[in-house]
Amino acid sequence: MTDTLENQPAGYEPPQVWSQKKTYGGAFGSSNRPVSGATFEKELPIGKHPLQLYSQGTPNGQKVTILLEELLAAGHAGAEYDAWLIDIFKGDQFGSGFTEINPNSKIPALVDHSADPALPVFESGSIMVYLAEKFGAFLPTELRARTRAFNWLMWQMGTAPFVGGGLGHFYAYAPLKIEYAIDRYAMEVKRQLHVLDTHLAKNEFLAGDEYTIADMAVWPWQPGSLYGVYNTHEFVGVQEYTHLLRWYRSIGERPAVKRGRIVNRTSDKPGEFARERHDAADIDAVLSASA
Repeated sequence: MTDTLENQPAGYEPPQVWSQKKTYGGAFGSSNRPVSGATFEKELPIGKHPLQLYSQGTPNGQKVTILLEELLAAGHAGAEYDAWLIDIFKGDQFGSGFTEINPNSKIPALVDHSADPALPVFESGSIMVYLAEKFGAFLPTELRARTRAFNWLMWQMGTAPFVGGGLGHFYAYAPLKIEYAIDRYAMEVKRQLHVLDTHLAKNEFLAGDEYTIADMAVWPWQPGSLYGVYNTHEFVGVQEYTHLLRWYRSIGERPAVKRGRIVNRTSDKPGEFARERHDAADIDAVLSASA
C-alpha cells in the first residue's frame, strides 16, 4: 500500500516574499546564489584552434565533445578544438571571462574564432545545432527526419533537469536526504526511461534510422548519468529497459563517443579522464594508458 502524507508533521511554510536565510552547504552550496554575474576576474585561455570549448565532462559537457569527436572522425578537419576545463565544483564558471561568453554561468560554452568577430555560443543544445549546421553533419536536411531529430534534442533539454537537477542532486549531492524530493524525481526519471525504451523498441536511433545530434545529446544522460555520475542505476532499475540499453551500449562502442566522453573529465580512474584536450594526442595518450 502506498504511503500518504496523512498524519505527517507540518512541512515548510513559504513566506510571502522569498529571501535567503540559510546556507545549506553540500557540493554546490558555496556557488548557489540568487543573482548572476562574475564573482572574480579571470580571462579565458585561447588555444591554437578556431573552436575554443570551455567545459567540464558532465553529461552536458560530454554532449558537445562527443559531437566534436564525431565530426573529426567523419573527416571535418575544421572541427579541431581546444577544450579547457571549467571546474564547476571550484566555481570557475563565475570568472569574468566565462560570464562574458555565457551570462548564465553554466557549462559548456564555445567560442568560434573563425567568425569575425569571434562568436560565443552557449547552452549545449544551441552549441550542437550550431556545429551540426556549420559542418552539415548529424542533422538531417529532410523535413520529417530533421523535425524528429529536433523533437528528441528538445526533449533532452527539457528532461535533463529532472535527472541532474532533480534526482541527481537530491540523491547524490544534497546535504540532507528528503524522501519526497527523491521519490518525486525518481518517478519522473523512470517515466523518461520508459518513454525512451518504448520508442527505441521500434527505432534504431532516436530520429529513426539515422544517428544524429539527438542521440549524442541523450546518450550521456539516459541512462549514462544514472550509471556514472549519480550512481542511481540500481535505484531506478535501469536494467528493466532493454531496448534503451541496446541503444546505449551500441552508441557507447563508437570510437568517437569513447573519445568525447573523457574530455574535461576529472575522474581519478586511469583511461577515463582527460582534463584538457588540445589535439588528438591528448586523448590518444589517455586511451592507450587504459588499454
